[in-house]
Amino acid sequence: MTVLADHNLEGQALLLWSTLASEGWLELLTLRLVTLEDVGLPSDSTDRRVWRFAQEQRMILLTANRSMQGSDSLERTLREENSPTALPVLTVGSVERIDERAYREQCASRLIEVILDIDQYLGTGRIYIP
Repeated sequence: MTVLADHNLEGQALLLWSTLASEGWLELLTLRLVTLEDVGLPSDSTDRRVWRFAQEQRMILLTANRSMQGSDSLERTLREENSPTALPVLTVGSVERIDERAYREQCASRLIEVILDIDQYLGTGRIYIP
């Protein structure tokens, strides 16, 4: 499974990934973290474009909290384009707390729970972690 880190969460996503590595998950599961730059998307891509790309490539999108501002906002995109087979968007509920080890471990655990049971989460739109 590939996780696409949104541009405003790249540093925090790396911290989260290091937690997954230290807990041994990256040795047990085939997981990959990529950034918008890694996949050739400009950092100013609209939420809609990023979501569509993630769905087309069957990637889980990892974001910070987003609002419903604008016609291409993530929330509006989910309301308009989500389908029963769409992968969920994982949104870190409190990005500023990702520096806290305990919170980061909770986020990592929740991310793994979703990935291990991904079929149960198809079509849910957004899942807040932890």
